[in-house]
Amino acid sequence: MTAPTPTTQQARAAQASHPAQPPPPLPNPDRNHNQNQDDRTPALTALTTQIQTRLLTVYRDLRQLPTLAHPEIILHPADRDLVRPPRPPLRGLAAAQRHEEALVAAARGTLVMDVSSVTVGEGGVFACVMGVLRAGGDWNGDGNGSKGDGDGDGDARPKPRGKIAVPFCGLWRFDGEGRAVEHWENAADPEALAQWLRGE
Repeated sequence: MTAPTPTTQQARAAQASHPAQPPPPLPNPDRNHNQNQDDRTPALTALTTQIQTRLLTVYRDLRQLPTLAHPEIILHPADRDLVRPPRPPLRGLAAAQRHEEALVAAARGTLVMDVSSVTVGEGGVFACVMGVLRAGGDWNGDGNGSKGDGDGDGDARPKPRGKIAVPFCGLWRFDGEGRAVEHWENAADPEALAQWLRGE
């Protein structure tokens, strides 16, 4: 038998004096997440809270968009891919406001953006709002599509279109001051929503 070389002897001696150690534990994602949360500055925490509060205000009443949006906001409508070429985004607060007010008007007081979650990303750059758009059915007033019995010249009220419920996911991008500079509307069934808005 060949005698062990000095190198082999040294390796065996080192192994005997230093037994194998177990591998280090894997990092705990929850602990790291909590640590990251604790490391956030108070100013940043206040910004994300402010964004979340303003988003909830807007989804309660879409006409409140100016309280959240930058004057040069870019809005990508939910029906953008229903035509070819795709519908271009709306640019500027005035155009975005008209878009939201048209949706509110089409629902005639029945629109409810039923929010289930609001997530503001770290740094307050992006936010995601998920929920269900509900409208129709229980309209304000009792319009039946015909004029009243009086002698006035009031216009005929349109008949209700029926109810609609479409899940949505709104993605928002913000500047450093917490103002929305871009918004992507996403509906689970944009065609159904578009048809409902057209009264079909």
